[in-house]
Amino acid sequence: MKYITRNLENVVNQVTREYPVVLVTGPRQVGKTTMLRKLMEGTDRKYVTLDDLNERNMAKTDPELFLQLHKPPILVDEVQYAPELFTYIKIHVDKYHAPGAFWLTGSQVFKMMRGVQESLAGRVAVLSLTSLSQAEICGGVAIPFTVDMEALEARKEGREEADAGEIYERIYRGSMPAIVNGSNSSSQIFYSSYLSTYIERDIRELSEAVDSLKFLRFITAVAARCGQMLNVAEIARDADINQQQAKGWLGILETLGVIFYLHPYSNNLLKRLVKTPKLYFYDTGLVCYLTKWSSAETLESGAMNGAILENYVTAEIRKTYLNCGMEPYLYYYRDKDAKEIDIILEHDGVLNPIEIKKTSKPGTELTKVFGLLDRASTPRSKGAVICMKPELSAIDRENYIIPVWLI
Repeated sequence: MKYITRNLENVVNQVTREYPVVLVTGPRQVGKTTMLRKLMEGTDRKYVTLDDLNERNMAKTDPELFLQLHKPPILVDEVQYAPELFTYIKIHVDKYHAPGAFWLTGSQVFKMMRGVQESLAGRVAVLSLTSLSQAEICGGVAIPFTVDMEALEARKEGREEADAGEIYERIYRGSMPAIVNGSNSSSQIFYSSYLSTYIERDIRELSEAVDSLKFLRFITAVAARCGQMLNVAEIARDADINQQQAKGWLGILETLGVIFYLHPYSNNLLKRLVKTPKLYFYDTGLVCYLTKWSSAETLESGAMNGAILENYVTAEIRKTYLNCGMEPYLYYYRDKDAKEIDIILEHDGVLNPIEIKKTSKPGTELTKVFGLLDRASTPRSKGAVICMKPELSAIDRENYIIPVWLI
């Protein structure tokens, strides 16, 4: 089984020199432990997992003894099972001030984050690991995605051009390490067990009263609406649950790192904007499994091809920032006249409008909508159409054509 180098490794090494505690969060099976154990090789850091019930019991009932037996530098895996440890980690950190003393991983974010923020404020670097990015799979450079010609040229390093068929194959297979590195040849079998083993188990721990079949109907209803504006009433109706429950379960999916939202861009100079967020999955393979597409070819010609392409591109852009330890400022634009811009990327005091289209021959009609941002108080900079055209090019001086494989 081949190890795939993760872009976040550089950030982990950097913050280990600066912070006494490094916490890597993210959903199960995305490779948090694998990455950290790889980085531990050749060091004196020790490893303990709270999946081991004896270790978990000791961490919960006698955290002081646990830390006497497991002296830093240490990697504590699945730390969410023993939030009692945080206070004792804080005591240790305040006494010794040793950078990188504790590496922690956790896949259930909210209970744990509350404990971390209360106990370890200012002492912990929190990093987020998602499923593999396109850049990691292809061996590309780890730089955040920007609409800048020099940076886009630099992104070509180590990449190979991919046509629409290959892109939809990537979308269909998904980006979980077990599938990409070949240890699990069938994505359908992997996602089936992933849902029943991991997501359901985590959901149960966060919310006792979960009916497995209702939850499956619920997450399927959510997947069918990827890339769309959130409609809690429709999701609740399809899953046969009430809206309050649907909101609670959506909160859990976000907490577990399965979904994320793009919020509408708001600016007091732009009137009549919608306020509803759009919903996306980090991993499109899970969406394809839930929505029952039988192959990449049927997906490419099917009714969801535009929405799932938009989901894939948005998730990939988001991953390029998270993998550099940065928070992306991504929004979308939609007004009451249903005029929409798929992504607005805000950075360095400018806005980059981005359209995502399946076409390989984008024209100027796709960029007309970008002018809607001219009334915003933040200046508009270069725009882009991300599409299936195989090479990097431009529509005009202000708008680039970026192939999907280059994200």
